[in-house]
Amino acid sequence: MIGEIVIPARLASTRLPEKLLLCETGKTVLEHTYLACRKAKLPKGITIAVDHAQLFETVERFGGDAVMTDVNAQSGTDRIAEVARARPDVDVFINVQGDEPEIAGSSIDAVMELLQSDPAAHVATLATPIRSKSDLEDPSCVKVVRGHDGAALYFSRSVIPYPRSWDDSLLLAQPPCFLQHLGIYAYRRDFLLQLAELPMSPLEQIEKLEQLRFLQAGRRILVGIVDRSPRGIDTREDYEVFKLRQESIALPS
Repeated sequence: MIGEIVIPARLASTRLPEKLLLCETGKTVLEHTYLACRKAKLPKGITIAVDHAQLFETVERFGGDAVMTDVNAQSGTDRIAEVARARPDVDVFINVQGDEPEIAGSSIDAVMELLQSDPAAHVATLATPIRSKSDLEDPSCVKVVRGHDGAALYFSRSVIPYPRSWDDSLLLAQPPCFLQHLGIYAYRRDFLLQLAELPMSPLEQIEKLEQLRFLQAGRRILVGIVDRSPRGIDTREDYEVFKLRQESIALPS
């Protein structure tokens, strides 16, 4: 099975304007993400699906493979579907967000292996245990619950499962009671080509979570668990913390 990483990259961003072009570490956020993706062993290549000439030129400068996609595309998944239509030789497309400069190559390999493991699955993704009550109650922290077979039952911004009687020990349970969904996906090519036929679902409209469209349409989503995942760049504070980590890596030992 041939896999390819696609990084959907949109110039506009609400909370941190043009965050993919921030380069106070000497490299843009987008280049950091690209270099992190290169550490994955299973995918055959990396394509960056951009919506603006400025991003296209940035990718060309650091030696990446950029493809211009529809500026009116509604989501990163739609951009990846554009790429899939032009890549008949690729079986699996792995969606890595452009603002994930510290994503682990092992996580990319894990989500591809997960999809390969189940021919009935249309999509695979990852989750990590939630060990903080503040994270659990944060609507921006998307939660997921799984069946015994590892397939997603539901995704929500609300607390799921909801404990009728709270006990702090729930946050320490093994296996974990609460899982945070991570924004990495592996899609089969035929599923991506069918996306245009899937209208926005009622659950998706309520929660503003695209993956609920897949679930409500009866698609099977496998969810693997990883111990931890670095935070993406959503705010200026996130970027400052990322810069500090980069500076510590660069210091001589």
